Amino acid sequence: MSKQAAGKSNHAIKRPPTGLAVFALVGPAFVWCGEYIGTGEVILATRTGAILGTGVIWAVVAGIFLKYWIGMSGARYTVCTGEGMIDMFDRIPGPRHWVVWIVLVAQFIAATISLGSVAAAGGVFVSELIPLPPYLAAWLVTIFCLSVVWSGLFNLLKMVMSLFVLVIVVGVITVAVRVFPGPAAFLEGLLFHVPPVPEWAVTGYGVTENPWREILPLLGWAAGGFASQVWYTYWVLGAGYGAAAGRSCGQPADLQFLRSLPRAVAERIKGWCRVVYTDATVAMVIGVVVTVSFLVAGAGVLGPSRTAPEGPEVATTLSTLFSSQWGALGGLMFMLAGAAALIGTQIGLMAGWPRLLADAFRICIPGFQRAFTWKTQFHMFLIFFLCTNMIIAYNLGLRPVFLVKMSAVLEGLLLTPFQAVWIAIGLYVVMPRLMSEEARDVLRPHWIFAVGLLAAFGVFGYFCVFQIPLTLW
Repeated sequence: MSKQAAGKSNHAIKRPPTGLAVFALVGPAFVWCGEYIGTGEVILATRTGAILGTGVIWAVVAGIFLKYWIGMSGARYTVCTGEGMIDMFDRIPGPRHWVVWIVLVAQFIAATISLGSVAAAGGVFVSELIPLPPYLAAWLVTIFCLSVVWSGLFNLLKMVMSLFVLVIVVGVITVAVRVFPGPAAFLEGLLFHVPPVPEWAVTGYGVTENPWREILPLLGWAAGGFASQVWYTYWVLGAGYGAAAGRSCGQPADLQFLRSLPRAVAERIKGWCRVVYTDATVAMVIGVVVTVSFLVAGAGVLGPSRTAPEGPEVATTLSTLFSSQWGALGGLMFMLAGAAALIGTQIGLMAGWPRLLADAFRICIPGFQRAFTWKTQFHMFLIFFLCTNMIIAYNLGLRPVFLVKMSAVLEGLLLTPFQAVWIAIGLYVVMPRLMSEEARDVLRPHWIFAVGLLAAFGVFGYFCVFQIPLTLW
């Protein structure tokens, strides 16, 4: 590598922060949390807590911890190479584009159902605030979110929505502290135990006697699903950590740069890896605290009243979390904050999925990329999801919990074991082949990443093979 090229590389990749200064650059974590704190926490965690109590805290902790390794490992690859997860998948050995084709088909289906489910859930909350049928409220939510994403006001509105999300997070943590079951019961909930579904839930709300039908969706959307881990690499690209500096989604790695990467620059990139470890850990801690708080609040407030919301009443029922502590005003604040959380999640999903699908189309169908600019592709996907959201909300909008649970299993569980394996191959097989020998030595991933990814594969693989088929009966 020439001195001139080396100089450019050193200039492009800034020196990483050290010590407490690392926390000043934590950012993708908050985008990640803001995108996934919504339907899974507000509805699924609260409902599961009401039905199964605090005995399933382990499911929240395990699900988020294992996805933490998936998201952090994918982000580490991005920091070292400067490309996102979809491009990593395209480099997996085997038939041409085979992994990306699987992702494209599966995510197109998952995106359609998941966006429709979040729109339906948001419509239920909005319809309790404004006298509109739930399906019409869901249409308005979709149109509003599409307009925000289309117009480019996404970042501004996310800041406003984040304030409402903060209200519901602080509020539910306060409720959880007040109804805390005690250290012994809490610690017992961390042990792998599958409590039975109570008789009142079976007879009064038609809940199935199989507790896995409640646990699996919670596992699926804890810390987001498959797409959330892909999007995290986009947020890292946007933050410019390490080799991601100056790059964006939709750009494959600069192979010439990587193959001539000197040790000094590789050491600098390694410092940025430590930044992403901190960032991902912050996201994990926030996710565990918030999701467990919703579950504990559901167990402490809704459980004793034997309430398990399912249909259009889900919003008013869940609002008792706040009204039980702060009266009618508290219930109204929950409704407002819950609606904002779901709308914010929908905005995040509508901003993320078109990026993922455009990436996959770029690789699998190059003609699509040549025929349409990236912005046109983005708008095409948004219009498609506008149509599917309206259809789903009109036909299934009165079953928000069913929709959320189905999308959680489809998007959060079915591809997750494969994602863990593909990322492990990306880190330990693909990445070393892209780099110079000295950079390869410096940026070799620690064995702990292999352990974490293997654990994620084993646990989520078990659920997919043995538990999901049983829940279908």
